[in-house]
Amino acid sequence: MRLDQYISDLLYRYECVILPGFGAFLTQYQPARIHESTDAFYPPSKLLSFNRQLQSNDGLLADHIAKAKDISYEEALDSIRSYTRFLEHELEAGKNILIEAVGSLSMDQNKISFEPTGQNNYLTESFGLSHFVQQAVNRSPEQVEQAITLEPEPLLFTPTKQRPVYLRYAAIGLVAIGLASFGGLKIYESGVKQHNYVQTQDAKDRVQNSIQEATFVINPLPSLEVNLPKYQGKYHIIAGAFREEANAHKKVSQLQAQGFEARLLGKNKYGLHQVSYESHSERLDALRALRIIKNSNNKDAWLLVKQFN
Repeated sequence: MRLDQYISDLLYRYECVILPGFGAFLTQYQPARIHESTDAFYPPSKLLSFNRQLQSNDGLLADHIAKAKDISYEEALDSIRSYTRFLEHELEAGKNILIEAVGSLSMDQNKISFEPTGQNNYLTESFGLSHFVQQAVNRSPEQVEQAITLEPEPLLFTPTKQRPVYLRYAAIGLVAIGLASFGGLKIYESGVKQHNYVQTQDAKDRVQNSIQEATFVINPLPSLEVNLPKYQGKYHIIAGAFREEANAHKKVSQLQAQGFEARLLGKNKYGLHQVSYESHSERLDALRALRIIKNSNNKDAWLLVKQFN
C-alpha cells in the first residue's frame, strides 16, 4: 500500500513526519524571496528535507492511517512496515522512488538522497498564493535627472484680518477665569483624597485589632498516607515515541492492560513523548526482558539507558 498521500497530508500540519524504520521528512520555514535572474516573486513556504537518522516510531503516521482507513493501529503499523520494505528493496535495486507531491528518493553509495518536487507549498499561511513575475521599470536618463532636480512648489500664506483689541482682552479674561476654576477644583479634589485616606486607615486599624483579639479553634485533621510507586533503574525498554501526548497515554494504558509496568518517560530531544514497557536497575535483567519483548510483543522495542527522577 502506497503511503504518499498520508505523508503529504501530515506535512501541512507538522514539521516532522517519521516513516518508522526508514527516516523522517522535515519542513523548515522559508521566507518570501525574489529570483535574481527571472525577477519572479515567491511567497513564504516550507523547505522539505529528509533525515535518515530519525527512525523511531512516534505514532503520528500510524495513527493518521488508522483513522483515515478505519483500521486498527496494529494494522496501520503492518502497512507501514510493508511500505518501508518496498522502499528499501527498490533503492537497493538502484531505482529512483517518487513519493507523489513530496519528492524523489535515490541511493548512491549506501546513502539516500532526497529531492523535493516543489509541487505543494506546505505552509498553510500561504495557501492560494503563487509566484509571479514583475517586469522592471525602465526610465531614460532624462526622466531620472528630471525627477532628481524637480523643485517643490512654494507654499502660499494668506494673511488673516486683524481682530479688534477688545476681543483679545475678553479672551484673556475667559482664560483667567477657567484657570482659577480649575485650581479651586484641584484643591477640593486634594481635600477629598486626604479625607478618604484617613477613613481607610482607620478602618484597616479596626479590622487588624479585631483579628488580633479573635480566637480560632482548629481541630487537627487525620493524616493521610499515600503510597506512590517509585520507578527505579536507568535501563528502560522503549515501546515507542509519540508526537501527540494523548497517543502516548493511550499506549501506556494498553501496555498496562497487558501486564507491563508501563509509564511515560517524558519528552526526548526531538519533542517526542517516550513510553517504556518497564524499567530495570540491572543491565542484564533489562537485556533479558528486552529479548523476550522483541520475540513476543514488539520487534521494534529498544533499550534506553538514562536516569530519570
